[in-house]
Amino acid sequence: MKIDRDGVNLQVEVSGPEDGPAIVFSNSLGTTLHLWDQVIPLLPEGLRLVRYDMRGHGQSDVPDPPYTMGQLVSDAEAVCDALNVRDCLFVGLSVGGMIAQGLAVKRPDIIRAMVLSNTADKIGNKALWEDRINAVTQQGLAAIADGVMQRWFGSDFYGTPAMAQWQQMLSDTPAAGYAGVCAAIAGTDFYTPTSGLRIPTLGIAGSQDKSTPPDLVRETVDLIPGSQFALMQRAGHLPCVENPTAFAELLNKFIADTGHL
Repeated sequence: MKIDRDGVNLQVEVSGPEDGPAIVFSNSLGTTLHLWDQVIPLLPEGLRLVRYDMRGHGQSDVPDPPYTMGQLVSDAEAVCDALNVRDCLFVGLSVGGMIAQGLAVKRPDIIRAMVLSNTADKIGNKALWEDRINAVTQQGLAAIADGVMQRWFGSDFYGTPAMAQWQQMLSDTPAAGYAGVCAAIAGTDFYTPTSGLRIPTLGIAGSQDKSTPPDLVRETVDLIPGSQFALMQRAGHLPCVENPTAFAELLNKFIADTGHL
């Protein structure tokens, strides 16, 4: 289905009972809602599962860049409001985890607990993102794809046939959409707002993640009192792809621990 947010159509997929406890998934830069395909079947029955393509990605509209983090957070808010999602567990990976932090501060009625996977309150710096934007704008996604794969995946997964679909997904991302989200990340520092959150939080990191190293993820979730942290060994930036079974086990335990189902 499509949900309109101020003229930007966002692609959304929903499964499970309409009255079930909701889990909302927000994916990373350069991926689509299919990032979660291998995790979804491993979750308990009875949950209402919501996934969406952020602007500039997948089947969502591609407005002209740059984008702001406020726009990305408002997009997630619009999806939740359109589906009447309240008290959800929000699972965000990379920029999706930044969106989770922003939405939890803005709309505490929507998020009761969150999983911050391979993310941080601040990722990289403006110079890094400006270089990435320039490379993508001038040369296209294919030119940076292999370098991104090396940051995304651990040594066990990188270069295997299974990696090909993810490299293709990245290469298929519209350059304008990718650059737009890069700009949003470049302008974001959630240290202070995230420090004020008081909701159940699980941080997940990959031991071989070169984009958001484990210490960065741990430092971010440590801002939230009572948070948990889990390290997935030999995984990179997308552990839900490299080891969906282990990722789902962490998620299912957190669902149980928080009484979400």
